[in-house]
Amino acid sequence: MFEYAPSVDLFGSFFPIWMVCILAGVVLTLAARAALIRVRLESELGPRLVVYPSMVTLFACTIWLVLFRY
Repeated sequence: MFEYAPSVDLFGSFFPIWMVCILAGVVLTLAARAALIRVRLESELGPRLVVYPSMVTLFACTIWLVLFRY
């Protein structure tokens, strides 16, 4: 009838999984940006205001589907 809220025990406190996924998406996006800068491809990207939030969304949703799909 009612579903429970998906949460994960993190340092002894329960956090919603979507917060963990967004944080991991931001970290992965920063790593991807560093890699793009290192290989000198960041200047080839389109509007950064669209690209980086899209990368965060892609990484966060992928982590959600791979690790926390109930």
